[in-house]
Amino acid sequence: MPPYYGCVSRRLACRTRVFRQERRCGLFALIVAGLAGLVCDVNAQLPKPEEYHVKAVYLYNFGKFVQWPASENKSESFTICVLGRDPFGPALDTTLAGESIDNRKLLAKRIANSRDAAGCQILFISASESARLKEILATVEKFRVLTVSDIPGFTANGGMIQFVLMDNKVRFEVNVSATEKAGLTCSSQLLKVASDIRKSPGNGPKQ
Repeated sequence: MPPYYGCVSRRLACRTRVFRQERRCGLFALIVAGLAGLVCDVNAQLPKPEEYHVKAVYLYNFGKFVQWPASENKSESFTICVLGRDPFGPALDTTLAGESIDNRKLLAKRIANSRDAAGCQILFISASESARLKEILATVEKFRVLTVSDIPGFTANGGMIQFVLMDNKVRFEVNVSATEKAGLTCSSQLLKVASDIRKSPGNGPKQ
């Protein structure tokens, strides 16, 4: 291969690595530094694929800042599931590709039934499932799974983390009562950058 093409190949490989780092918005490095690194700019008028690309990055980072019980039967993979109509497209798979948490390979999985969430560590509940949300949460309550959604009122109805749009940014609020009930622990770093923290179940006040 001529030297020119070898140089081009190296530049393309470098750009690919840089792109993958930028794609994650620098969330991990920023939050470790104590900054609001889980806040990524996103214009509310952008196409949905752009919005869900940012949310895919959040799901990846939630896995780093939530602790599961030591008694959990750990499989070889750390699975992030999507229940219902998938709004992410390839963005979730691309974000998780080649990544790991606690030496467990990250895996994206689409499921059609809430009972299949037993093998998931994180469960994103799509807006297509809003009509049966109460039934889904009751089913997965027995699993050690972090529930996430952007359905309005999700945390007020017992969900754990809800995505919200604030000032053209994707933010999230946390229902710590729901996470504690499932035996999960959110790190103080994660709670520090949450837009709201709910410390009472159901429709109680936020704190």
